Amino acid sequence: MQNAVERELEVKLVLSPERSVPVPARLSYFTDDPYAVHITFHIGSESPVHWTFARELLVEGAFRPCGHGDVRIWPTKVEDQGVICVALTSPDGNALLEVPSAAVTAWVERTLVVVPPGTESTLLGLDGALAELLTPLPADDLWMGDPWSQDEPKDGEA
Repeated sequence: MQNAVERELEVKLVLSPERSVPVPARLSYFTDDPYAVHITFHIGSESPVHWTFARELLVEGAFRPCGHGDVRIWPTKVEDQGVICVALTSPDGNALLEVPSAAVTAWVERTLVVVPPGTESTLLGLDGALAELLTPLPADDLWMGDPWSQDEPKDGEA
């Protein structure tokens, strides 16, 4: 059974130091993908823009700068308001977003209640899948048994 933790919010797309535009967004977390967070931006185009990255990155980025490459996150203040900056880089371009800290941290805390840190792997069913994969089948007895059966005469015996 999949559980979801979602939150609609408005983020600011920073165009320049003096100008930003509001962008509706949705934060999503799904228990069947327990290591990831998903952000969907509704930018007025035919289809929304989707980004997926590690939940741990967002958890850490709420408190200190982290990430490298395509996703970088850090906390700061803008006009005395706490925000989390999210810098996204792709072959299509770069984006700097300001996300309200209070909304993001409350949402992240909800995901941590649903799936506490360190328990993500239990939701993936890896132990059960690995056990199933390694469980011998009846036909495996032919390959796992002793090829030189005790019942048959050995070379040189009549």
